[in-house]
Amino acid sequence: MRRREVILAGLSLPLVALSGGSLKAFAAARESATPFDDDTVATLARALAARPFQPPDAQLPDALAKIGYDQYRDFRYRPERALWRTQAFPFQIQFFHRGFLFKDRVDVYTVQDGKAVPVVYSPDMFSYGPSPAPKAKDLGFAGFRLHAPINRADHFDEVCAFLGASYFRAVAKNLSYGLSARGLALGTGEPGPEEFPVFKAFWLERPAPGANAIVVHALLDSPSATGAYRFRIMPGAETVFDVDMRLFPRVALAYAGIAPLTSMYEFDASDRVGVDDYRPAVHDSDGLALWTGGGEQAWRPLSNPQALQHSGFQDVDPRAFGLMQRKQAYADYLDLEADYEKRPSLWVEPIGDWGAGEVHLVEIPTADEYHDNIVAFWRPRQALAAGREYRWRYRLHWCADHVWQPALAFVASTRIGAAAQPKTRLVVLELSGGRLAKLAEDAKPQVEVTASNGSARNAVAYRNAETGGWRMSFEFATEDDAIELRARLKDAGAPLSETWLYRWTP
Repeated sequence: MRRREVILAGLSLPLVALSGGSLKAFAAARESATPFDDDTVATLARALAARPFQPPDAQLPDALAKIGYDQYRDFRYRPERALWRTQAFPFQIQFFHRGFLFKDRVDVYTVQDGKAVPVVYSPDMFSYGPSPAPKAKDLGFAGFRLHAPINRADHFDEVCAFLGASYFRAVAKNLSYGLSARGLALGTGEPGPEEFPVFKAFWLERPAPGANAIVVHALLDSPSATGAYRFRIMPGAETVFDVDMRLFPRVALAYAGIAPLTSMYEFDASDRVGVDDYRPAVHDSDGLALWTGGGEQAWRPLSNPQALQHSGFQDVDPRAFGLMQRKQAYADYLDLEADYEKRPSLWVEPIGDWGAGEVHLVEIPTADEYHDNIVAFWRPRQALAAGREYRWRYRLHWCADHVWQPALAFVASTRIGAAAQPKTRLVVLELSGGRLAKLAEDAKPQVEVTASNGSARNAVAYRNAETGGWRMSFEFATEDDAIELRARLKDAGAPLSETWLYRWTP
């Protein structure tokens, strides 16, 4: 027998279980160790894509299926039962219980020496507060979270969590949870219903003592596609995920979102119409940052629109894009509970050539800070064909700051308000860093401002002695239609600042 046939034979029981096989086959798979290598999950995903979609197992006893948020919050994993807690490893794993919004069963395996062994659920892994422990013994898990000594050498902090559909989120040193990433976005913001693929199984590679990274594999499934993911996770001052994604469409995908990011934006100084709130700003992210394949660096402040809006930034082989939280001072938010100043930025660094497509931004109206309403992702120009395999590699950076082109000043804040003339708005941009800080005292940078319709006028730039940076401002006449605005500072034809982009709507 060839090695590939041996691997497929060893995977037969897990494959039956994952694709909706019999309970006996599932039980057998759960009790056995099976061969595992870097092609195992792709083999499973390819086989699943050739079969009709089977929804994940969401069956739960009534006592779990009907619980609310407060009761679910009482379900706590016992830290003393953490995976690898008794070994001298730099990582530990805790699991999430099924229930509330997280009913789908997620199977988890550990991998060591080329063998995958299932992690077996037990009710005594958890404490349940005032609720009785479930009687069922084979419930499985809803997801997991990774712990590592990221802030102190003597304490294991929560670094990342995989929970719900294909969502996951992470923190870096001294930061708190904020925005999320996803495995795949399908139909996000389009007129039809959005599809939410799920991670239905994970394989956790056992780390070596002293390792600075851990490898997690995930199997994605949905009615339209399957996928195999390999995450190499490196926590630290900047937590980095190296992602290897292999996608197998069941049907043609015209609206696929690669490396999707999901966040929340309610308001800021550029977007306070109708806001009655003591806080100056409320958001997990304040802008979309772009570094194009042609080398242009751009900043698009987020907005909370009155109607859903799409923005597409066409590109070829992008260098980076991300949803950023640039405001990082308590005074920017004045919120003692939410700590928005500690929310991470998250940017995507494509590895290899991604070809032609667009960075797609979806902004959805929201009336509160509890629902994500911002999505950004890469959309290939060509639809993805059914029956083929597609592969993307990229790096996710969870961090406080990012510097792509140090010579360029970045937009530190955007403020928009009424100008003196009727039907005219005033834009004030604060710029920081780059070559601007080293210009001669009598320097007069060129201000470049364009508007897609209406008119932009009175554009000026001058030093801000209070911040040590520069301020750029201009006015524009409003029209009945949306206006696309673009501004930057230049010096002898070369950019001094990143490009500021904005869509004003009536």
